[in-house]
Amino acid sequence: MVDSRGGFSAVRRLIDLAEAVRTAPDLPRAGLAELLAAHGERPADLTEEAFSEAGAAELRAAARRMGEVLAEGDEDRAAEALNALFAECATRPRLTRHDGHPWHLHVDRGEGAGWGDWFLASGALALAGLLTEYGRIAWGACAAAGCGRFFLATGPGSTRRYCSTTCATRARVAAHRRRKREG
Repeated sequence: MVDSRGGFSAVRRLIDLAEAVRTAPDLPRAGLAELLAAHGERPADLTEEAFSEAGAAELRAAARRMGEVLAEGDEDRAAEALNALFAECATRPRLTRHDGHPWHLHVDRGEGAGWGDWFLASGALALAGLLTEYGRIAWGACAAAGCGRFFLATGPGSTRRYCSTTCATRARVAAHRRRKREG
């Protein structure tokens, strides 16, 4: 998928994969491969040989871990979590250009990195970029009861708490009704 400037979006890939695994914890390998393909991964890298069931299991576990970071609302704890992921999964940054993408940074450990380490390193880099660019957490998990959907909050204004106006309205109406009952 592309971002608003017409390029690849590692953050959108991160959120889409983490959300897919949040809603379907046992998402099949084929479903993960389909999502990765929609985000520009090469078909040759998504064959059953290149992206095995073991690789899919690694990716699902990594998506769950990134989901914890996406749900973190405290900037300092989010930064600590990202630094821990860098220490565990990343290496010295390098510029790369491949598969029709423009120059971009990689911090994964190269071709030898497993699917999980690749996702954790690239996801940590993407979220760290947002944290430094916006000076705040620019992502979240919806605060509406029963939702929890992951979202980006890169627009202007105050920090978002809900994934959509629908969830925000539903929460506001529920709070109003609760206050009315209690009052």
